Amino acid sequence: MWPMTTPAAVIVDATAYAQAVEDATRAAAAYYAGGSSPMDDDAYDRLARGIAAWEAEHPGEVLPDSPTGKVAGGAAEGDVPHTVPMLSLDNVFSPEEFTAWTESLARRVDREVARFAVGPKLDGLAVAARYHAGRLTRLITRGDGTAGEDVSHAIGTVEGLPETLAEPVTVEVRGEILMTTAQFEHANEVRIQHGGQPFANPRNAAAGTLRAKERAYTVPMTFFGYGLLALPETGDELAGRLDELAYSELMETAAGLGVHTSAGTAVPDVVVETPEQVVARVQEIAALRAELPFGIDGIVVKADLAADRRAAGSGSRAPRWAIAYKLPAVEKITRLLAVEWNVGRTGIVAPRGVLEPVVIEGSTITYATLHNPADITRRGLRLGDHVMVHRAGDVIPRIEAPVAHLRTGEEEPIVFPDACPRCGSDIDTSEERWRCAQGRNCHLVASLAYAAGRDQLDIEGLGTTRVVQLVEAGLVADLADLFLLGREQLLALERMGETSTDNLLAALDRAKEQPLSRVLCALGVRGTGRSMSRRIARYFATMDHIRAADAEAMQRVDGIGVEKAPSVVAEIAELAPLIDKLAAAGVNMTEPGATPPPPADADGATAEAPGDGGPLSGMKVVVTGAMTGNLERLSRNEMNELIERAGGRSSSSVSKNTSLVVAGEGAGSKRAKAEQLGVRLATPEEFAVLVADLLG
Repeated sequence: MWPMTTPAAVIVDATAYAQAVEDATRAAAAYYAGGSSPMDDDAYDRLARGIAAWEAEHPGEVLPDSPTGKVAGGAAEGDVPHTVPMLSLDNVFSPEEFTAWTESLARRVDREVARFAVGPKLDGLAVAARYHAGRLTRLITRGDGTAGEDVSHAIGTVEGLPETLAEPVTVEVRGEILMTTAQFEHANEVRIQHGGQPFANPRNAAAGTLRAKERAYTVPMTFFGYGLLALPETGDELAGRLDELAYSELMETAAGLGVHTSAGTAVPDVVVETPEQVVARVQEIAALRAELPFGIDGIVVKADLAADRRAAGSGSRAPRWAIAYKLPAVEKITRLLAVEWNVGRTGIVAPRGVLEPVVIEGSTITYATLHNPADITRRGLRLGDHVMVHRAGDVIPRIEAPVAHLRTGEEEPIVFPDACPRCGSDIDTSEERWRCAQGRNCHLVASLAYAAGRDQLDIEGLGTTRVVQLVEAGLVADLADLFLLGREQLLALERMGETSTDNLLAALDRAKEQPLSRVLCALGVRGTGRSMSRRIARYFATMDHIRAADAEAMQRVDGIGVEKAPSVVAEIAELAPLIDKLAAAGVNMTEPGATPPPPADADGATAEAPGDGGPLSGMKVVVTGAMTGNLERLSRNEMNELIERAGGRSSSSVSKNTSLVVAGEGAGSKRAKAEQLGVRLATPEEFAVLVADLLG
């Protein structure tokens, strides 16, 4: 499926047109001057399309300040001339527009284009890096396309932009400077420490940082090369050779010189032969967008062969041999109206932002996560702020930062609770994530309902309504009390007849026999979930071994690192009284088929736990899409359990370390990524054959 079309803003008359031109020019100037803008990308694109549509109908009334036909919207200036114009790209937003562009390109070159290069459109700032005899001597922004701003002071702060090339050539490398997600978070931390407001998004952060001079601090950025050309003083031999190379060959040459390109990412530029293959690649890159460690806002399609590029030529603003297929915006500016404070089942007091509704990727967003009180303080958020909201794919919407230059002075401080908003108890504020002093007991109903769920203890007949009834009757105060319930106690409750009572008691007896992994999951240890609970249980085999483990031993469990291990150990210790009570009630505390790890030696080291064997031994397996056949009846958690009983490790994300992806009906981005990485794929039916002995 193609991404959604970005609609044009409706401009009704010449007055509205003049205002739109003024707004667009001001927004572009603010962005290109310092990385800030009163508009998000989607709003600017809609405005620019509206301006272009009005001008197409009124060609005699085009204003000289119009951003159409101008590089960088006509807003950027510079005093360093470009040897070859540094143009922008025209955009398409729909399959119809893309088809029209390919037809136009074929007419211009008087033939069907032989090959296309297709790659990510990086969301950063375009620059030209000039190398003389292999040494980086100057860094220049795009500017207005004919001249740019000298930002050579940033040399040495940009990863992927070598100060010395692998060969002593005199060339210009063109590309994009951006901040990765990790660099953006670091930049905002440093900026806040030095008394500044956080950047609204990585693109603005890169633009502002690149231009900043004489700062008391520096933060890293990343360069991706997308062009290579000879400088006038290069010499005819190299210049002539570069002019004849295909675009894909130019990028191979740049990479060979030590320049960072998209080749090492999950979305490398690839060469295809037909528009249909371009479409397929666009869909693949769009599917992977949410998982990338850097931002993209589209896909760039270029004629690969030098002859096709020469024949197509360029306009005043953009080359005619390349186009950008824009993707729907994943970031929008809206207002923070209020902050709600919710209490989770483990007692965590979590803030949630209430937003002025905004549409992102086709979904209306009214709430966004605010992580924790410390995060609110770090970002300097205030009620009434215009905020940048980010959402990509199925990712929970989050508030990135306030758009500080849009403040009116009427914004108000966010008031933090001084008592638990659910039960009124004290709040433990010793960590970044605040927690009710009552812990799980604050939200006892949610905690018990979670423990009784299908993927935990699977206690049939114990839904939320029944849990509420038991809690209000004073019959249960913790999870272990469920297993101490007597028949007469249950019969005394409303709507509990003999049949329903006997069925519930039978379900509780079955729950006592569940494997340790499910018991551990039912306890709701912070920092773990279903998969992690299985790994812990299968590694240690018994609850006694889990309780005896220190942080160092806990780190030996796959997926538990230095930071998580101490909190898991502390949480297990905190749950000790409840665990003792569960064991006394007859609840199983062992993992079937698992063997405890051998004791550590004198240096604290231990051998790896014995492997499980089985048909998936040592394999990392991802399940995506709807299962069919013999697997149709299994929940996703039961599928993961099956994988681990077969000796494998279940995972939710595809990487180069993935061994197998089980792709059912409707598999999307994970299947696409597996194909791109060359990971083995299996249908549900093929996978069922692999694990047939365990299906029963």
